[in-house]
Amino acid sequence: MRTYLAVADESPEAAVALRFAARRAAKTGGAVLVLALVEPVEFSAWGGVQATIEEEARQRAEALVASVSGTLLDEAGIHPAVLVRQGDPVEVIRETLADTPGIAALVLGAAESGSPGPLVAHFAGADAGRLPCPVMIVPGNLDADAIDRLS
Repeated sequence: MRTYLAVADESPEAAVALRFAARRAAKTGGAVLVLALVEPVEFSAWGGVQATIEEEARQRAEALVASVSGTLLDEAGIHPAVLVRQGDPVEVIRETLADTPGIAALVLGAAESGSPGPLVAHFAGADAGRLPCPVMIVPGNLDADAIDRLS
């Protein structure tokens, strides 16, 4: 089964990439793995404060993934697998790709204007030749009809 790995965050381009991954999975009989990233918090001398900040970030990521999962189920009939991981985004994605051999593609959304975003820049640049699967970059300016047509 083809599994499309999509990164969930609060950006508009992530929503576009998730929709593309879900539509592609639905059309190919595949699955979607949604990865929500919790970036590490800068070290704080006040351990309790740092722990609270990290827990709040994890709760936001879990709420985002719950919302995304509901949307994917409603729009594409796909019930995604979900991972919530903490750490450097590039390292977490690399580890996820290495630990999950069934991933057919890493699906990332490019920002509608300006820089494409740090993950797109990294995985389409420095790491592109070392990945175990293709990278699909979905333009952030695509509307729902275009995504449905292209997927």
